[in-house]
Amino acid sequence: MTKPLIFITNDDGVNAKGFRQLVDVAARYGRVVAIAPAEVQSGKSNAITMFKPLFLQKVVDEPDKQVYSLTGTPVDCAKMAFDNLLLGEKVALSLSGINHGSNSGINVLYSGTMGAAMEGSFYGCPSVGLSIDDHDADADLDAALEVAAMMIEKMLSAQFDEQVCLNVNIPVGRPEELKGVRICRQTRGFWREEYDCRQDPRGNDYFWLKGAFCNAEPDAEDTDEWALKNGYVTVVPVKIDMTNYGLMDRLKEIL
Repeated sequence: MTKPLIFITNDDGVNAKGFRQLVDVAARYGRVVAIAPAEVQSGKSNAITMFKPLFLQKVVDEPDKQVYSLTGTPVDCAKMAFDNLLLGEKVALSLSGINHGSNSGINVLYSGTMGAAMEGSFYGCPSVGLSIDDHDADADLDAALEVAAMMIEKMLSAQFDEQVCLNVNIPVGRPEELKGVRICRQTRGFWREEYDCRQDPRGNDYFWLKGAFCNAEPDAEDTDEWALKNGYVTVVPVKIDMTNYGLMDRLKEIL
């Protein structure tokens, strides 16, 4: 029996703990081909590289597990896989992660992890972005890996008639502390940015970006932010069509 082909990428880089361990878990379920950025590419969303060359290097070569490093963004990695390395092959599942840091709420728009997950779904295979609510590079991933295994198993056995991309976030804690899985909607909110201005030794100003997420509906129990903060694994189905259909009729009146 032919093993299903699973593609994996991330935005934390090819050496990230979450990525490497996800590759190992996925290899239990099929043949894995993974391409990850050579360096950290967090916050790159759907960015692609157009004005400089990309360098692809194989870093792991085993019978059912090949891992590559690419000098590009997460979406570059997905495009390199589907449009070059795996061109003509049937990919059963596309995974992105496991990201160190959650991608709930509006983070889905900024996230390189989710940018790559959405890109994977464009090629006709189910796609899942996986993130844990812990930015520590050495985070405890036991719970996240159990969730990843469950998602891989479920997605490989499911049949879909439409484009599928899931944003999955796992709370911090041991596997036994997880309260379950919730299908949620994206929390409404925004980031309020701050720019910390400093000076270099020559007196030139430079800036570090920081800020805080402003949750516009902290008590709404059907959102991913609420569920994640209350110990649930959150699953939000996302799509690329950003058309505001509810505003179309009103715009016809105005314009």
